[in-house]
Amino acid sequence: MEFIDSTALSTALPTLAKAFDADPVHLKLALTSYILALAIFIPISGWAAERFEPRRVFLTAMGVFLLGSALCGFSSNLGELVGARIVQGIGGAMMTPVARLIVVGSAPREDLIRAMGWFTMPALVGPLVGPPLAGFVLSVADWPWIFFINLPIGLLGMIAVIRLVPRIPAVDPGPFDIGGFLLSAAAITGIVVVAETAGLSLLPLPLAAGVVLAALACGWAYVRLARRTPRPILNLDLLRYPTFRASLLGGTLVRLGIGASPFLMPLLLQVGLGWSPLQAGWVTLAGGLGVFVARPFAAPLLKRWGFRLVLLLFVTLTALLTAAPGFFNADTPVWLIMALLAGAGFARSSQFIAANTIAYADVPQDQIAQASTLSAVTQQIGLAMGVSFGGLMLHLARGSGGQLTADRFTLPYIAVGATTLLAVLVYWRLDKDAGAAISGSKRA
Repeated sequence: MEFIDSTALSTALPTLAKAFDADPVHLKLALTSYILALAIFIPISGWAAERFEPRRVFLTAMGVFLLGSALCGFSSNLGELVGARIVQGIGGAMMTPVARLIVVGSAPREDLIRAMGWFTMPALVGPLVGPPLAGFVLSVADWPWIFFINLPIGLLGMIAVIRLVPRIPAVDPGPFDIGGFLLSAAAITGIVVVAETAGLSLLPLPLAAGVVLAALACGWAYVRLARRTPRPILNLDLLRYPTFRASLLGGTLVRLGIGASPFLMPLLLQVGLGWSPLQAGWVTLAGGLGVFVARPFAAPLLKRWGFRLVLLLFVTLTALLTAAPGFFNADTPVWLIMALLAGAGFARSSQFIAANTIAYADVPQDQIAQASTLSAVTQQIGLAMGVSFGGLMLHLARGSGGQLTADRFTLPYIAVGATTLLAVLVYWRLDKDAGAAISGSKRA
């Protein structure tokens, strides 16, 4: 639900820009405000799940998310929408990490690849279902129904959780790291806010510099505090495991690239090429074919080639196919656009299954929850920075008061593709047999 919601909103950005009489580029605030709320509140999820029982936390989170959805639908301007998206983000922050904790903590190591394959499906399929769903809704109803449609789906989901997800006894996780939470939240907020407003003249340069320095100071203070806290909210000691460190760093670089796509693609197709929301939404369904084709091949590919080779291959393909839309124009055949999107879906799915799985290859079972939290926070920061980076590149390519023609998207897409490609430098340093215990690979 939350994955569909975010990408459905992306498709509706040009429509919302007209409704709010706002610059389409500024509508990225509706995306990054949600992601920022995720990054800030995800660290609470692990502690809350252990303290109050995972199923109860999950149901509460769904309720908060649905409340935020209703508020989004009743928004009358961009500021109200941003506030409502933050409420949605607080609910969403508790949903995916708690679900990941249940899956990773209960699946045997030998079944972890299959389990993560199923777990990553909503994250991969949601962004593909969201655009065509939004296109259909916008063709038959007003934009608020992009959010109102979450309400019946969410209520059915809550009923399913009550009936199908077993109760897991709550445990005492120890005292909540309130100091660490406040410092990490301040650091994350400062960096993302400055990245989001860069190039838009929303913050005076001295103020932006001050925010960056304050964010870095909070980050430094958090590292100092975490070293002497028995159970920090973000356990940075987990970075000592090479596979976990590579997954986080490489995954962040990839998300800096693909995180911009949900923002750039609707603007390219609807504003740059003049397509309708319905046309733009349905074309992106092609990526779903790539996702579904890739999933059953993940385990065999990892067993045959190992994590390192699979990551290097599919990160390279992801980078190239991420940059490809920058060369779309009015003469580009629709079948070629769909083929490239399908290939991108295959590459993204393959690399994400590999990266998300190898993250836990060497992490002890009793640290899985902390690893899951740190991984989730890093992912959201990467996505938020990706949207901000894509928006900045588009702003620079358009120039002051320029039109968003298709050729203005070439620079942004090349930039995000190049950023994705940097992950090759991270995965290249992995041992050839990294993660062999869970992939079954015999490569040495």
